[in-house]
Amino acid sequence: MLLVAVSGGIDSMCLAQKVRLEGGPFAMAHCNFSLRGEESDVDEAFVRSWASRYSIPLHVKRFDTQAFAQAEGISIEMAARRLRYRWFGELCREHGYQAVAVAHNANDNAETLMLNLLRGTGLKGITGMKASGFLPDPEYGDIPLLRPLLGMTREEIEAFAKEQGLTWREDSTNALNDYKRNKIRNQVFPLFREINPSFVQTLNRDMERFAQELSPEETEVSKPSACGSGPLPLPVSGVGHAPQGVFPTSEWEISEEEWDGTKEVKQAAGVLILDKEKAGEVVEGRWETGDWIRPLGAPGKKKMQDWFTDHHVPADKKPFVPLLKSARDPHHVLAVIPYCIDHSVRVTKSTRQILRISVKND
Repeated sequence: MLLVAVSGGIDSMCLAQKVRLEGGPFAMAHCNFSLRGEESDVDEAFVRSWASRYSIPLHVKRFDTQAFAQAEGISIEMAARRLRYRWFGELCREHGYQAVAVAHNANDNAETLMLNLLRGTGLKGITGMKASGFLPDPEYGDIPLLRPLLGMTREEIEAFAKEQGLTWREDSTNALNDYKRNKIRNQVFPLFREINPSFVQTLNRDMERFAQELSPEETEVSKPSACGSGPLPLPVSGVGHAPQGVFPTSEWEISEEEWDGTKEVKQAAGVLILDKEKAGEVVEGRWETGDWIRPLGAPGKKKMQDWFTDHHVPADKKPFVPLLKSARDPHHVLAVIPYCIDHSVRVTKSTRQILRISVKND
């Protein structure tokens, strides 16, 4: 089940509406940071009303953001960020939510790039936000964080909101230039738009290109998978889980078997067979930037993000796809469960031991 962060603004209301239209179960979380007095309380009431109208479970929490910022010696913006993601992690642990979705869009990503460049940044800072990642909290860093709207510009979001007849709350502080982000949004970006009306799309394409070209070590630090990580001792007989709503499976198991080289290699639906010796130690994991596979019979490597595109896997579903990776190279995907294996671990006449991955259909 997905947890959707909803502030009441146009971006988050569009996100909530899109998720609602998909028809799957989800819950909402609203943070009242107590920074704008009555206006913050009206935002909360608005979100409560919308959730009640559609019978959507809602979590609300009020924070003393200013006190937290002073105690930690950090800015209000950073304090709000830490408070919200920590609470989201707590909610996921307590209620079993599988991921958190937030409403960052293409304009937000472009603004972040500008802020990174102005303050000085390394290579990671020019790759921007990712459509999927993990909560930026040390305690909850294994919980997927999704940004389903990252490919949409603010203009596209406004058009969707009008098409759907949505209402939303306007944050009065967005019009003020007290924050660096607001200055970029309100003063700098209008000038960019005069030079190139499509500059937001251009910057986002550039960031995606940077992320693809840079090595995995330069773009992000590996996170533990949602279902654990580390080499699986072999022989192994274990069970992994693929959350429902992604692929038509909910459980799979991996086991070791002897192989005499004369058996039929054809794999039945829901079964993947790998050469154990060629695979070596294996790790259950989830998709990360830099992951790659050479699909069985393919002439060369393919980036997993390209594999997902070829198989029409939505960006917000990528973190849920169960993968089996090489312990020698954590970015080498040996199997996409339950669909394909890497060419390097195919079973041949010389194979003597195999790993059999069997999917248990619901």
